[in-house]
Parts: sequence; structure tokens; C-alpha cells
Amino acid sequence: MTHEFFAQWHAAARTSTGLFWMAFWAFGLGYLISSMIQVFVTEAGMKRSMGEAGPRSVALASFFGFISSSCSFAALATTRSLFAKGAGLVPSLAFLLASTNLVVELGIIIAVFLSWQFVVGEYLGGILLILLMWVIVRLTAPEKLIEAARQRARDQEGGKDGDVPDWRSLIRRREGWRRVAQQYFMEWAMVWKDVTIGFTVAGIVAVFIPRSFFEWLFVGSGSGDLGFLQLLQHSLIGPVAAFFTFIGSMGNIPLAAVLFSNGVSFAGVMAFIFADLVVFPVLRIQARYYGWRFAFYVLGVFLATLVTATIALHYGFQLAGLLPDPSAARSATDRNFFAVDYKLLLNIASFAVSLILVVWKARTSGIPLGWGSDVSEKILFVLTMFAFVWLLGGWLVAPQLAA
Repeated sequence: MTHEFFAQWHAAARTSTGLFWMAFWAFGLGYLISSMIQVFVTEAGMKRSMGEAGPRSVALASFFGFISSSCSFAALATTRSLFAKGAGLVPSLAFLLASTNLVVELGIIIAVFLSWQFVVGEYLGGILLILLMWVIVRLTAPEKLIEAARQRARDQEGGKDGDVPDWRSLIRRREGWRRVAQQYFMEWAMVWKDVTIGFTVAGIVAVFIPRSFFEWLFVGSGSGDLGFLQLLQHSLIGPVAAFFTFIGSMGNIPLAAVLFSNGVSFAGVMAFIFADLVVFPVLRIQARYYGWRFAFYVLGVFLATLVTATIALHYGFQLAGLLPDPSAARSATDRNFFAVDYKLLLNIASFAVSLILVVWKARTSGIPLGWGSDVSEKILFVLTMFAFVWLLGGWLVAPQLAA
């Protein structure tokens, strides 16, 4: 039993590290885009392209999201930049949904771990999420709360538009890219603890939590014919499961495969995949950006949209005879994370860019040290240190003790 535990510990650490390896380049790309937007894009430019919640602005926001990052953390930072600089709430949220559900690399990961039906469901569902969100916000938007959240986001942006020259001039100057380096470091500094804990928990869940638990959690798993109430339960439990296992848009796909291989319905698995924006790390970052009231409002909007969208997708695929076969799923622990492939090249490039920007930041203004200013930050810092100890122990100590 003891040897088995240490073997599982090593597998959990390997899975956590491997999942992060899969997503690292997307983190770097997303934060670079966010930093460039914050430095080079003016409020007037945002208002011209994404100011009102009309078809053109929502379509532009969705397109910008499509070409942006598939990392939820990075997309949150970019969304804050857009919203603070004058973009409407609906276009801003459309960008956030598109950047976590409509990107190409996410479809590739889904195809590897799941099946083509989930790829189609991801893109159709992403569009449906945006449309449903648009309707719900138009019907429920609290204007005073939105303006208060925008002002808070602007305060965090630091009022950069007041002293920033034309972006065409700034982008050619060393000063502009020095500001990008500074902002890039700040984006990582804001979420590194959440990211570390999230990936660590994901590896632990993938290895230590038995599949029977997921079968118990999703009522009716494995049965061929689920009623509406069972599908509704799967669509609600999917986000609950994601709440405790979240690691990002791409990283949670292997865990979605665990659910699928245990008979969870198409609606439940899609709800789990779409739930990357209704989980605690995202809620916490949203609250830091905009305040808790606005964060909970956005959480409610996203939860309502994903439950409605996933049930609609399930019945649509069922009517078309396209529901996927659960035997096609692959476990998160069966993946060869560290192969010599495109991810290696992308990660090397991302690491090189990150190193350049962080060193530049350190040389020009130093690296702030400390573990946070409030109790929650200190608790999170301690948990992060435990996560690092767990991961290092899983790689260095557990293999020796399992032998």
C-alpha cells in the first residue's frame, strides 16, 4: 500500500507538470497580448471598435478572442484591459468567451483527448455561449455596477492613456517595449499562485480520485438514455467538478476525458469544459479586478449560459445521431506530455520571450519581494509553497520510495 501511494504521488506530480507544459506557451502568448494592449491601445481606439454591444462590435470582439490566447488567466487580463479602455461589457465578455472556447489550439487538444464531436461542440457551443450571454446581459445588466467595475479596472490600469503617445510612435520606441516588459511581469505576478495550486490539484484529482466517485457524482452515468433532469444535473455538476479541479482552458481537457470515459453525458462533459470561467481561481481574479459583486454577476451570467448551451448541444447532437462513444476517451495520466513536438518549440520560444521581458523588468525597476498584503494572499502563498514541495517530492523522492 505504501509503495502504491508513492507511485501515485509520482504520477500526480508528473501529470501536474505535464499539463502545465502543455499550456505554458499559451500563458506566455496571452500575457504578451494583454501587456501590449495595455501599453499600446488607447481608450478611444477601443471605443471605436468595441464600445457598443452591436453586431459589429461583438463580432470583432469574438474575432479578437479567436486569434488570442486559450489560457483563461491570460484572457481575463486582456478582457480587463479592453473593458477598462472603453469596450462595452457584452463585447468584453464576448472576447473572454471566444478566447477560451473558439481558439484553434484548444480544438486540437480536444481532438487528441476526446473525439471530433467534442471539437464541433466546442466551436458551436462557443458561439452559442456568446449569443446567450448577449441576451442575458441585455435583460439584466446593472448599469451602476458595471460603471463601478469599469472604474475599478481603470484604476488598476493606472490611467495609462493620459500620458501615452500615439501607439505607432510608441511601438517603435524602446520605452514602449520596456512598459510591455513591466506589464508582462505584473500579469504573471498576479496569478502565479493560483496557477500553481490549480495544476497541482488537477494532477492529484486525475491520479488519486477513483473513477467510481465521478460515476456517483453524475447521476445516471453510463446509461444510454438520460432524461432531461439527469442532463440538467450533469450540466450543473460539470461546473461544480471544474470548480475544484480547474487549471485552464486546455489543461482541463484531459480531466474531461476522465469524465467521458466514466459514462458522463455529452452535456456534462461539455459543461465541464465550458466551466473554465465559472471556477474559483477565475472568480477570485475577477473580484480583484472589478469587485466581488460584479464578479458574482458575471459568474451567474456565465453559469446560466453554459447550462443552457450544453443541454441544447446534447439534444441537437442526439437528434442528428452524432453523440460520441465514451470508449473513445483517453485518461490524463496516459498522455506523453514531454514528447519532442510542436509544444516543445512553442514552449522554448515562450520561455525565451518571458526570460527577456522579466530580466528587462528586473534591470530597470527591480523585482518586488513579498507574499502579499492581505490574509488571503498570505494563505495562498503558503498553499503554493506546499504545492511546490508536493511537486518536487513527487519527482525526486516518490520514485525512490516506490521502488
